[in-house]
Amino acid sequence: MNFKLFFVIILLLTNSNNLLGQANLLNAMIPQEVGKKNEQQRIAEDHEALPYGYVDDRDIMWSKTVWEKIDLDERINYPFYYPVEKVDPSRKPLFDVLINGIKDGEITEIYTDGYFTDKITLEQVEEGLLARVQTDAGVEKENNGEELTEEDFLTTNLTAFDIKQYMIKGTWYFNKRLGELKYRLLGIAPVAPDVNFISQYEREKTPDELQDLTELFWVWFPNARHTLNLHEIFNSRNASQPVTFDLMLNARRFNSIIFKEENPYNDRAIKDYIYEDALRQLLESERIKNIIRDYEQDMWQN
Repeated sequence: MNFKLFFVIILLLTNSNNLLGQANLLNAMIPQEVGKKNEQQRIAEDHEALPYGYVDDRDIMWSKTVWEKIDLDERINYPFYYPVEKVDPSRKPLFDVLINGIKDGEITEIYTDGYFTDKITLEQVEEGLLARVQTDAGVEKENNGEELTEEDFLTTNLTAFDIKQYMIKGTWYFNKRLGELKYRLLGIAPVAPDVNFISQYEREKTPDELQDLTELFWVWFPNARHTLNLHEIFNSRNASQPVTFDLMLNARRFNSIIFKEENPYNDRAIKDYIYEDALRQLLESERIKNIIRDYEQDMWQN
């Protein structure tokens, strides 16, 4: 009897999710009604991210903090990149979600690096996305004492199209109270070519390895969870079951490469002690992953 009741609850929850995934799609009389939810759906809707459980420092038996790179050229990471063209207003790339959250004041914990010590403002974020360079004709006009116009400047603005990677910082820890290995995402940063030089590149033809990539800003992830939970990612396996950015990132539904771990050498990156050897750098990243992956298993074998 209990099993039947459990099955019915699961079935109801699944149907509810399906309905929310395609809100009013099958009942719409005109296209404008698609996406409009009824009163019951709005009441049942919960935009709050699932809160993290409290973890006492005494329960952390072991931990390791790592920095990882999410390459948007990999197919599994496409949901964080697309759509770069604004066709459906309900679907946005991760970069637009972060930028809009910052502009709306929902995301306030923005920093210059992954150590979260130097906080920056919205104005500083916008300055890092915009470059205004004087053209050769403008320089000539200025030298001749002529008045400059907007046509004498070349303005470049970074968009979601220019984002090449995301860097994330997180901590793996073994919770002795629960007896399991857990992960906590701490920060995320979009990575793109330097806006001051991007106009010199052919955006679609220049290989990534020839572009000087830079971290635009770092966001303290717990502060962005509410915003990320409001926006859903298209689920290619089941269009009626979209997932939120918050769920995707917390569930680690992406492929990444570790490029740095905390260490006594001022947290030096892998490339700083393995020079110009991509294969050995990748093997070192896998070695660090194996240390983390094997820790929990080794706990039960000793």
